[in-house]
Parts: sequence; C-alpha cells; structure tokens
Amino acid sequence: MQEKYHKINNIKPGSAAEEMGIEPGDLLISINDKPIEDIFDYQYLTEDIYVEVLIRKPDGEEWLLEIDKDEEEDLGLEFENGLMDDYRSCRNKCIFCFIDQMPKGMRETLYFKDDDSRLSFLQGNYVTLTNMSDHDIERIIEYHLSPINVSFQTMNPELRCKMLNNRFAGDALKKVDRLYEGGITMNGQIVLCKGVNDGKELEFSLEKLQKYIPVLQSVSIVPVGLTKFREGLYPLELMTKADAEAVIDLVEKIQDKCFAQHGTHFVHASDEFYILAGRDMPAEERYDGYLQLENGVGMVRLLMDEYYDALDSVISDSSIGHASCEQRVVSIATGRLISGYIQKIADSLMENFPGLKVLVYPIRNDFFGENITVSGLITGQDLVKQMSEVERGDVMFIPQNMLRSGEEVFLDDYTLEKVRESLQVPIKIVKSSGREFILDVLGY
Repeated sequence: MQEKYHKINNIKPGSAAEEMGIEPGDLLISINDKPIEDIFDYQYLTEDIYVEVLIRKPDGEEWLLEIDKDEEEDLGLEFENGLMDDYRSCRNKCIFCFIDQMPKGMRETLYFKDDDSRLSFLQGNYVTLTNMSDHDIERIIEYHLSPINVSFQTMNPELRCKMLNNRFAGDALKKVDRLYEGGITMNGQIVLCKGVNDGKELEFSLEKLQKYIPVLQSVSIVPVGLTKFREGLYPLELMTKADAEAVIDLVEKIQDKCFAQHGTHFVHASDEFYILAGRDMPAEERYDGYLQLENGVGMVRLLMDEYYDALDSVISDSSIGHASCEQRVVSIATGRLISGYIQKIADSLMENFPGLKVLVYPIRNDFFGENITVSGLITGQDLVKQMSEVERGDVMFIPQNMLRSGEEVFLDDYTLEKVRESLQVPIKIVKSSGREFILDVLGY
C-alpha cells in the first residue's frame, strides 16, 4: 500500500503537539515508524503513553519527536480531512436507494452515496459490507472498533444480490461471521420492501440473524421511503395497514422468543409500523435501552415518556404549578407521521396551563411527495408556504432534525434566518422533549 502523508491543518492550544513545535502546514509521516492510513490508525497508535512522531516541515526537514503523554491525552493534531482519507462511495444500486429518488438541482453533496465502514464508527452510518476489503475487516478486529452498523436487508444471498444490484452482495454476508468471531459489536437494519424481502423472507432473515446474538445487539425493521421521483426505478409499493400489522406480529413473536432465550428483545419494528397499524407503541422496556433510536425505533415512546415525566416536574414547581400563564399562542410545525402524538402533548399542555393555546401543524411534503411523512425530510420551502397560510402565534417551534446536523440550514438550502424573515415569527428549535421544551412553550 502506498504510504500517505497527512497535512496538519491546526494545532490545539496547550497540546503536546504545540509544545513540541509542530505547526499548521507540517506533514505527519508516521507514528512509531508505522504509516498512517486514516483516522483509525492515528487514534490507535496515539493511545500509548510514549509515541515517536515523524514530522516533515515545509522545507523538507524531518523531525523525529519523542512524546510522553497521558494514556487518554490527544496529541492535538487536526487535519484537513477529519477522516484523513477520501470517502468511499457506494458500489451498489439498491432498489430502495433514497438518493436515486431525489430531484435534480440540489446541492452536489446530497447525491454522494457513501458506504464507508469508517463512517459507521464515527457517525453511526449503516454499511452494506460490499465496500469492505479483508484488510478493512482485519483492522476493525485488531483495533477492536465497535459498534458497526450493518444494512442486512436480507440473509438470502441471492435476494441480497438482487436488492443491492451487486453480484458480490451475497458473499459480503460472510464478513458478518468474521466480525462475530472477532467479537465486534454490531447493530443491524432491514429496509423492508413490500413483496421483496418481507413475509417469509423477513422471517427467514430474522431467524438467521439470531445466531449472532449477543454480538449483534439489535436489528431494526424500517419501511422503505418512496418519493414522487421514481420514474425508471424498481417498482416498489407502499406498505398497507395489514402489512404493518403482519410485521409487528412477526417482530413481537420473535422478541418474546429472544427475550426468553437471551434476555434481549433483539429485533424492533420502527415507530412508523405501529402508527400505520394504529397500535400503541411498545413499553420502554421492550426497546432494550433504545439501541435503534436514530433509526426511528422508540422515538415516540421516549418522547411521550420524557414529556409526561417533565410535566409532573413542572407542575410540582411552586413557581409555575397550575397557575394560568398569560394569554399565549404558540405553533408547532412537524412531520405528518408524528403529528398525532405532538397533538396529544399540545392538548395536555393546554389542559394543565389555562391561557395557553398550542397550534400543531403537520407539514405536507410537497417537495418529495406526500408519501414522505417524517420531520427530517421537510424542506424550508414547504415550511414557509404552508405556515404562511395559518396562525403562527407568538413563537413557532420546529424539531431539530429538520435542520442539517450542526447547521441552521434545511435540506433545500433554505436557511433558518430566511424562514424566520419569510414567516415574520420567532422560531425555536426543539432540542428536548422534556422540561426545557415545556418551559419554552410556556414562555419561561
């Protein structure tokens, strides 16, 4: 493998790197005489309390630095690319790929399909394993990296090749055995496509996956998302109420079996299935600590439990209690999927705090199509258009997942400031469903 040199972009103040005279623009050549492939090599090799770092200065001079440090102490180097390597693009052409269902003209980064195992550890991304070499697997096991999130889709090798449009997709499942034998903790997901990997195929896959318990901690079942931009793509259908009921029945049957045998419920249907089926969400204990929260598994249960726990706390607060707040009107814009539960919260708040009026608006997704009902895919333009036609009150609340992570920008590049100016109302981001949110709604 060709050696890589990594340009240092910044030095953390007060760090060992600053003390040793390393500067932005220097190149990192090796650590302990070993080349650095990417961020995982860097993190693993810098865990020792004594490291030898080879640095090349811009004039070509090389410094071999001997550094003594605490075991958990970071060297203080920051690089141009946080991964210290190029991102790996996906080699599959999945029949359910959301990126293939996006309209033209959006920012370029939205069309990049990543299938990079390193992002699974760093950001929680799910990977198909088709992009991983034996070298990648060996490094994961050597460095004891965990957990890795795996998109299984099916345990039928032939069907997996069809679903991923990759003739190697079936063989890639063998890598799960190596990860299991190496003790690498895994979480899994199955994107469920009606008439493809559901029914008997789903039951087969879940039976196969149980042999990896407890190294495989959990498997989530999520319904495929279908936009209005599917011309020329594989014909997929929406799940019906009966389909959702069948999925829940199968999942809960396997949960009971797994809990009896292993003490874990293991497999979880996403909240969307319960909403579609018109069934109550499972109790908190069935989620095994909410291992699949980011996949929409248990979000509603956690939201409601946090809210009612916080409500009791706020009501018992002598400075607030049942006292009527001043006449106050607030609005909440949210996705259609969860809007019924948000309305329950609104009704509860108005019942407990006279004078408060809470207006809940489910935002229809005109941009991607009405079949997309989650809050995280609502665009700024849909928000502005629909909220401009209704009473917005003194302040408007939106969930944090409407915005890009760490930024105040919507999926369609509308900024939060642009939406504020268009709607002429203060906008608050809901970061908590607990006490902080209730106090924000009350205006405290």
